[in-house]
Amino acid sequence: MTAIVLHDLGSRRESRAWFATAARAAAESGDPQLHAWVLAREAMVPLNYRAPKAAAELADQARHTAGTRPTAAAVLAAAVAARAYALNHQSEQARATLAAADALMERLPDSERSDTWLTYGEQKHHVHLSHAYTTLGDTRRANESQQRALELSAPTSTMTRTLLHIDAAVCSHHDGDTEQACRHTIAALTALPADYRSGLVRRRALDLYEAIPAQHHQERGVRELREVLAA
Repeated sequence: MTAIVLHDLGSRRESRAWFATAARAAAESGDPQLHAWVLAREAMVPLNYRAPKAAAELADQARHTAGTRPTAAAVLAAAVAARAYALNHQSEQARATLAAADALMERLPDSERSDTWLTYGEQKHHVHLSHAYTTLGDTRRANESQQRALELSAPTSTMTRTLLHIDAAVCSHHDGDTEQACRHTIAALTALPADYRSGLVRRRALDLYEAIPAQHHQERGVRELREVLAA
């Protein structure tokens, strides 16, 4: 839990250190599903902070550890691996792994779908699908997952809802409306208390800004996004 909170805050080195301890403890426990879950969650640190190859390696290790049974850890590992492949420009592998994650999700027993840290429900699945399809540029499927994830997310799930709104903004950029993408990202960021505009949320918004070609950087919306990120 500590490792996950540190990840969300952007403390990557500290998060990886806590995950290393958690992984050792999980391996020693003799519970492969717990071990796979920890590895999959650890993979989200390099995934979200620009090291997709390292993320894919960890997620692949998690998938191997989880095995082929439909478990929460197995679906999580496949979803994270798909996101890593998408970020690593391995589109075919990403889509194949998304299909595998969906197949596991369809067979996931109800006992593994409740809303706890160690389970994996529909809301979590669509959050992962949103990012994967957004990265692949499949904006139709990404928007579908964003809408469903927002429907299933509590109003108090501030970070999750903000990340979904940023995914939607990235889709607008993919579809050619960079001005709207910037406006929506600014709205998502400024709706947050100042202390929340850091870590993973800032990283995702910065990724969008840096994906905008330099010739557009003097346009009003892009300038305003840069100013919000610099504040």
